[in-house]
Formats: sequence, C-alpha cells, structure tokens
Amino acid sequence: MTRIINDFTLNIATANGTGSQSSNLILLHSMFEMGVNVSGKNLFPSNISGLPTWFIIRASDAGYQAPGDVTHIQVVMNKDTWFADVEKVEAGACIIYNEDVKLPVERDDCIVLGMPMTKMARAINPKLARLISNMYYVGGLAEVLGLDDEAIHAAVAQQFKGKERAIELNIRAIEEGRAHARENWECDIGHRIEAREKNPNTYLIEGNEATALGSIFGGVNMLSWYPITPSSSLAESIIDWLPRLRTAEDGGATCAVIQAEDELAAAGMVIGAGWAGGRGMTCTSGPGISLMSEFVGLAYFAEIPGVIWDVNRVGPSTGLPTRTQQGDLSMLYEASHGDTQHIILIPGTVEECFEFGWKAFDVAERFQTVVFGFGDLDLGMNRWSTAGFDYPDQALDRGKVIRTQEELDAVENFGRYRDVDGDGITYRTLPGSGLEPLLYRGSGHDEDGIYSEDPVVYQATVSRLKRKIDGARDLLPAPIIRAETDKQVGIIYYGSMENTITEIDDILESTGLSVSTCRVRALPYHSDVEAFMAEHDRVIVLEVNRDGQLYGILRKELPVELLPKMHSVAFSDGIPPRARVYAEMVLETLEHAKEVSA
Repeated sequence: MTRIINDFTLNIATANGTGSQSSNLILLHSMFEMGVNVSGKNLFPSNISGLPTWFIIRASDAGYQAPGDVTHIQVVMNKDTWFADVEKVEAGACIIYNEDVKLPVERDDCIVLGMPMTKMARAINPKLARLISNMYYVGGLAEVLGLDDEAIHAAVAQQFKGKERAIELNIRAIEEGRAHARENWECDIGHRIEAREKNPNTYLIEGNEATALGSIFGGVNMLSWYPITPSSSLAESIIDWLPRLRTAEDGGATCAVIQAEDELAAAGMVIGAGWAGGRGMTCTSGPGISLMSEFVGLAYFAEIPGVIWDVNRVGPSTGLPTRTQQGDLSMLYEASHGDTQHIILIPGTVEECFEFGWKAFDVAERFQTVVFGFGDLDLGMNRWSTAGFDYPDQALDRGKVIRTQEELDAVENFGRYRDVDGDGITYRTLPGSGLEPLLYRGSGHDEDGIYSEDPVVYQATVSRLKRKIDGARDLLPAPIIRAETDKQVGIIYYGSMENTITEIDDILESTGLSVSTCRVRALPYHSDVEAFMAEHDRVIVLEVNRDGQLYGILRKELPVELLPKMHSVAFSDGIPPRARVYAEMVLETLEHAKEVSA
C-alpha cells in the first residue's frame, strides 16, 4: 500500500458532554507540535450534553484548512450515529471503533480496527471511565499515524494545565491505547504523520480570542454583553485577559464589564459609553443584532461611536446555533429602519481578527458611528495557527473631539451637526468638559442639534450621513488581491472563505482555469473592488449564504455597465465551506454563463 504523508481528513464521532473535546484537541495540538499544517472543525450541538458531535481534523502539507471532501479515517464512538458514521465513509477508509458499544461495523471494503475502550478505561478509574475512554482512540491513532510521544505529552500538559492527576490518568490511557494498537492492529492504514520544521513562535488561537486581544489593545473601556453562541467566548476572553493586560497603576480596573439583561440593553450601554467619550463594545450573533437594531439606528442618526461584533451563526430564527454561515451581511449593512448604511470590518484570519479588534474603535470614533465587526462561528470558535500579531505604534484615533474652549473657538460656526470641513463628519463635545452643547438627537435635527421636521433640513442631514459613510470607503481595509495575467475570471469573496480559497483555486487550476481573487475586507467596498471587477471578463461572487448577499450589495452600488459580467455562487448548509462544493458550483456557473452569452 502506498503511504500518504500529512494529507488526510480525520472525523471523530462522539457525544457532547463525554469529554471528547479534550481528546480531540490533544490530537490537533500533537500534530501541530510536530510542525504539521493542521486545522480542526468542531461540529457540536446546541444543547449542553448528549447529542452527537463531530470533530474534523485536516492535515495538509499543502496548507489546506477546509474540511476535507472525503473522510480517510473515521472514529466511531457514538451509538446514536453509529450506522450513519460507518456508512458514509468511502471504500478504502479506516474505521476505528469502540468495541464496548456492541454494535457492528460491517464494511468489508474498509480497514476496520476495534478496541475495548470503555473496558480499558474502567480498569484505570471506574468513575471517570466515560471521560477517559476517549483517550484510547488518541493512543490508537498515535500508533497508526506515528505521532511523537513528546508532542502528545506536551499537548496533554497544555490541555490540563497543571492538573497533575488528570495528566497522569490521560497519558496512561493514551499509552495503553497505543500499546493495544501496536499488539493487535497489524496493518498499515495508508496515512502517516511526519514531523516538519516548526516555527517555535507559532501557536493555535481561536478567532474570538484574537478579537478580544485586539479589542483590549484598542482601548475598550466598556464591554456590555449578553451570552449567545457563538459570540460568548469573545466576551469571556476579554474578561479573562483584562486582569493580565489592562490594570491601572493602583491595581484597579480599566474596563467596565457588564452582563446586560438582554441584547437591547447591551446595545444601549454601548451608546452610553460612546456618548460619554468612552470606547464601548458588545458582541452577539444574528438574533442579538435583530434586537439591537433600534439602538443601531439611534447611534447612526445621532452619530455616536460604538463597536458591535457579530459572530455569525445559521439563521433565521433560532436556526442552527452551533453552525456557521455568512447570512447576516445584508442585515448589518442596513440595520435599523429608514435609510441607513453602516461600516463593516470583515476579518478572514486570526491576525485580522486582532487587527480589526482594535481598528474598529478608531473607525467608529473617526466617523462617529456604529462599526460592525463581522466574523462567523468557523473563524471565531475554531483554532488557527498564527505567528503572532502586529502591534502598530500609532496613537488612538479619537476623531473630531473638542475637549477645550480653545479648540471650540477654533472651529468656525460650530454646530454639533454642522459639516464645517466638507467630509460629512462633524465635531463633537463630551460630557464633563464644560462645553456646550451636549445634546445628541435621534429625532429630526438641524445643524445645531435643534429639533426640526423641516423637509429640507432632513434631506440635507441624511444626505450628509450617506456622504460620510461613502467617504470611508478607501480609508477602510483594502481588499487582498491576487491577480493572474489571464484576466478572464475573477473571484470575489470575504471572511472565513479565506481558509478554503487556496484549495478552491487549486481545483479550478487543475481543470485548466486560471482565476484571480479579491477578498473584500470591509463595507462599503473599497474602490479597488470596482477596479478588480472592471479588469475581468467574468466575476464570481463567492459566499457562505443562500441568497448571495454581497452579490446583492455590489449589484446595488456598482456602475450598471459592470453588472452583466457578475455572477453569484452562494451555498450554505451550516458546515464550514468545503472546497470541491464551491469549485464545482463555480465551474457550473461559468459554463451556464458561456451558454447564455453564446
């Protein structure tokens, strides 16, 4: 049998609440410690315990991080999904299962390897057998894949962080599992891990934690939140890191953290912090944004800075709370009633989660408006490799804030809502400065902040607001463009699709199709996006939702002559984007476009 090195997809099927997450992360970190390019996707249920969960590990020397299109190794531990898990693997795959479940594995066309995992775990510790049994498949995989003992021990120590008894029990289980595999599994499964040179400065981190660190670096001094999957870990990471990174000289707190009674209250607190001159933020997901929309409209019209992070899950309604999607983009862009338009920062990597974490505050204060950070469950709650973050040395951008009477006198014909510089951005004063006026209005107002229902005044106000947001386009993060000499086909995408695009590109190139790519990192879109469109004969807008939401936004705003060349490829099933699914849709769309034009 030909042995394939560092190129496989491993799917582990267990039940939520059985401790399998620890086992799965030990496998992930062991491979990572060996220098292997590896990624993990946790597909977990939205209840506390009992329902099925899957963990997908992709090892790839080519750097691919999407869930694989084919499962090469399947671990079967959960009786509720047993038959489906066994049936779905393709011929030639390896199936590792717990013999103590007492269910058959009838696949003559696969490599089938059993181990009495529960019985072996009970011999170590009967009370903890349900948790420890998962470590036996870690040991079995360690043996057949060739994982280093040193890497495994380091991963176990990291997972249990100084809990010596837990470390001892779990390492013993892993070693027993390895020994059982060595003595009883006399076969080559066709896949192997080989160590690669590892950058000692790299580590794995979740996108939500990276965003939290960026927010702390960016000067957040008020965090309001209401728990909701998948954004809760962002707030929890801020809470965890604040005492270590941001304490006052006297040891006191530098950031107020408030768990609100609901999402609406959390948004109101962000507005209060922004009005007072603080850097306030909250984090939520789609259902929370729906509740916050009225306050979002107030902040837009009264021109109060604030930051809201939406970690997207699958909607509508409760939807699939623990699955991923890019289905909130349109809602964020025009949140609230009436004519609104909001700035959105869209990270595609953990490095950008950190960068946009601090940058969102600068943008919010510069343009005196709510800024949305737009992530998703895949990027936010899974672990990604990074070599660290860039810490810029520029001062915080506080925007047009007047703090002294001298500064106020220097502004000609000051009015809270008067555009004296012609950029749509007005000057503001803060409470406690002794300067007037402090009133911010969410109702109709003129340039001095005085209540008005005059049609001319209203039209001028909303036109200025649109000009202000439009003026942000080329000051926001520019798209990342990879241009090919052949300008026939371009792909526009955004967010966590970044972690699949390389594999999509390779699949397309294998068919003879050369494509350029443009990753949008902010809305309103940068002028480079329009230039990219103009340079290509056909442009595919690739996204993880049903309706092609970015495609719709671009069609609404781009020059009409560019629209015929633009096509949508949108797909969402809750699973992180698989490369072949999207590549095949791209090819079908281009073929259809060719037939129509012919």
